[in-house]
Amino acid sequence: MTKPFETVCVVGLGYIGLPTAAMLASRKLKVIGVDVNPRAVNAINNGEIHIVEPDLDMIVDAAVNQGYLRATFAPEEADAFIIAVPTPFKDDHIPDLSYIEEAARGIAKVLKPGNLVILESTSPVTTTEFVADLFVKERPDLTFPHQDGDAPDINIAYCPERVLPGRILLELIENDRVVGGMSPRCSKRAVSLYETFVEGTCVETTARTAEMCKLVENAYRDVNIAFANEISMICDELSVNVWDVIKHANRHPRVNILQPGPGVGGHCIAVDPWFIVWRTPELTPLIRTAREVNDAKPEWVVASILSRLKELESQGVKAPTIACFGLAFKPDIDDLRESPSLNIAETISQISTASLLAVEPNISELPASLADKCELVDQSDALARADIAVLLVDHTEFKAIDTSSFPGVIVDCRGIWARTA
Repeated sequence: MTKPFETVCVVGLGYIGLPTAAMLASRKLKVIGVDVNPRAVNAINNGEIHIVEPDLDMIVDAAVNQGYLRATFAPEEADAFIIAVPTPFKDDHIPDLSYIEEAARGIAKVLKPGNLVILESTSPVTTTEFVADLFVKERPDLTFPHQDGDAPDINIAYCPERVLPGRILLELIENDRVVGGMSPRCSKRAVSLYETFVEGTCVETTARTAEMCKLVENAYRDVNIAFANEISMICDELSVNVWDVIKHANRHPRVNILQPGPGVGGHCIAVDPWFIVWRTPELTPLIRTAREVNDAKPEWVVASILSRLKELESQGVKAPTIACFGLAFKPDIDDLRESPSLNIAETISQISTASLLAVEPNISELPASLADKCELVDQSDALARADIAVLLVDHTEFKAIDTSSFPGVIVDCRGIWARTA
């Protein structure tokens, strides 16, 4: 009979790792959270959180105070291990697996027979096998799925997250999970862990299928967003309101065009499609082009802002002020990773002499890239001082702003204010 899980070690306490650790701890499992960031470790051990996510603070506080969750800097012995570290890319969009490798080496030191290791980090296809090969080198005293069929000492699986920031806790529970084991037994063992808190269906498959599934999901979304962004630029060129075009086109029973924006951000859609391109460059012209369209959209927005700035200056406006509303990569979160909005603000700060204001209600200080070139203000101050108001993120607070009396220029990348770009 398979031993039930009592202790789980989660490596990586970011936007996915910490909520996952909290969910497991809320089910009365002993959870050891591991992170290299002292701020994160100290905050969690004090029952606090270092990221913005609704209700997560209450669950972490309860789990810590009840003794089910603690944070440290290195993996410790456990029944199961979950790797939830970042997977960025290097130059030329080459995947950087160094964080996964470091996490795996740390776990290898404390592995014991009967353990389960799950990779959650979004990764190129075959990364789970890479982790298994690393374990073989680090721990020749143990057996692994690709060596010993369906009866290894260590079970290994891949299970990608598919949650939306701002709804992570709800979606961790409700969403279906694709669980790809390196053997059928590995899949079943991993499913038994997720079923401690997942109410959605846990679908068993292979590791490669699960890896590819995650990448395909985000590439699909990226391609659809690229279509909307391209249409927005075409409509601007032809002096057509893109928001009306999409609204009317979507009345067709088989058309569902997404909403355009200033680009694509976050650590999933803006990154994952490149993992497919990297593996199969000759077979991915559509996926590559979609990435290029979305990566180029911030430049188009900057050009639009600078064009309006030039018009104001030609009208005699001296020392103009630009206010950027939103720096996060999506609404109602504090996550600035791969944010096109942040990229736009940074670019303006570097190439324009105009004064720059930023309104981002979910952060308390500007990132280092803007700290000396921009002022973080509230929305009332921004509207009072700005000559150009640029809506980059449709935060809830911004949707309630009445811009009908704003005397300046509005560049609306979200289509929710009175005047649109």
